[in-house]
Amino acid sequence: MVQEAIARFLETARQPVLIEPGEDPLDIHPDRFVVGTRGGCACTLECWNDTRNLVRRIRGVGKVRRGFLELEVEHFGGRTGALLLIDLAQASNTPTARHGARLKYRERFRMSLRRQYSDWKLVELSTEPDLHNSLSPAYPRALLRRGTQAIAAIGVAEDAPDVDGVLSFGLIWLDYLRRRETRLSVGTLALFVPIGAENTTCHRLRYLDKQAAQYRVFVHGAGILEEPVEPGDYTNFSTRLDPFCGPTADAELAALVERLGGIDGVECRPRPDGSVSLAVRGLEFARTSGPTLLFGIDDRHAASLDQARQLPEIEALARGLARLRSAGAADPTNPLYLRRPEAWLESQVRGSASRLDATVRDAPLYGQAPQFAAGARGILDLLAVDYDGRLVVIEVKASEDIHLPMQALDYWMRVKWHLERGEFEGRGYFPGIPLRSDPPRLLLVAPALDFHPANEVVLRYLSPEIQVERIGIGMQWRQELRVMFRTC
Repeated sequence: MVQEAIARFLETARQPVLIEPGEDPLDIHPDRFVVGTRGGCACTLECWNDTRNLVRRIRGVGKVRRGFLELEVEHFGGRTGALLLIDLAQASNTPTARHGARLKYRERFRMSLRRQYSDWKLVELSTEPDLHNSLSPAYPRALLRRGTQAIAAIGVAEDAPDVDGVLSFGLIWLDYLRRRETRLSVGTLALFVPIGAENTTCHRLRYLDKQAAQYRVFVHGAGILEEPVEPGDYTNFSTRLDPFCGPTADAELAALVERLGGIDGVECRPRPDGSVSLAVRGLEFARTSGPTLLFGIDDRHAASLDQARQLPEIEALARGLARLRSAGAADPTNPLYLRRPEAWLESQVRGSASRLDATVRDAPLYGQAPQFAAGARGILDLLAVDYDGRLVVIEVKASEDIHLPMQALDYWMRVKWHLERGEFEGRGYFPGIPLRSDPPRLLLVAPALDFHPANEVVLRYLSPEIQVERIGIGMQWRQELRVMFRTC
């Protein structure tokens, strides 16, 4: 049966490789691959190249899928393991290939744990998904024990799609083990991250509650054994706060912007560089650039020198967007209605931040200030101030996101960094308002039913210096911004 299954796989495979978790793939060539029997019954597989030879006794066949065959093998001492046959031509970017890569890193992770915690017992190591407890298969997780003390550990490979997500899932894993292993004291979370990608994780760790758990970080890389690093050594942020210049003084352009801003549904937003953004419920359709007005949704066009000549066209664009992108739109499935929901929700918050919290001033209100390279966050950052002069970070998310707390922390700690250096007042933000030196408040805003259940777990591990509130708004937020609940 085993030989038949291997033969069927090889008949259709165009680029077959053999993968043993923790090792690099071996290409399968007819003259370097043998399946036979020993002792009349045991099935043995042998595969080799110029630098490596692999021989395994096959016990049985596991999962079989297109381009994928899993074999159960016997290791020295009677231990069982897995051997994967994968057709790269069919599975180069499929769950099959990802599964093989995860198994490979899982075994590297196992060896790292044995080196770093040689006097601890590895009780559990898994990459199996657990959706009920929000445990992702992309991050191998482990439990180590010594007496009644335990360590939660989690790792992430160099080619993982979201390396920075390891801390969110690490805290979820730590909290899960604490609830499950009631007889153990799970006091430490150990994180293994790729070298060169540890900055975000280390920055975040500096703002977690040191009383809630201890944290250790190890960095690893291809051909590099893992090494511990100290999160406290990571103090340099990738962030900038541009001076707020105010709109450029071009009378003709200013008049044009004012006229467009008078259209129902159009929002005019001054930007730090002196430009003005024109948007309809968060969707930008025009922006000033020096003395020029650029307009369009996907492709931007410069208005002619006599900009008033194209004003009817731009006005028609704005009114069309206002009609299609309204709470009472005739077609809520229209792509322009559905586009950028976070930006629409942000525009609702901009319209009256005091609806979320009566202590917050409605103006001034800044978006993405400061700025930092953060990839595709899917979260919009607003910066406000309350009537006591304390900064308020508002993070807006229109759909469920397990990483909301950590991504909000990224922005919060950069705001704090600039505040401590007096840069907001020195660069033209919050004119006439004395700012307090207290750490900013943090408001997480999302539809009431769209907070991920794990968000509350992660928030419990933030430092007490971070005053954070979750604000759930009604599902009909396009029509009216109504607070349904708030929790600290």
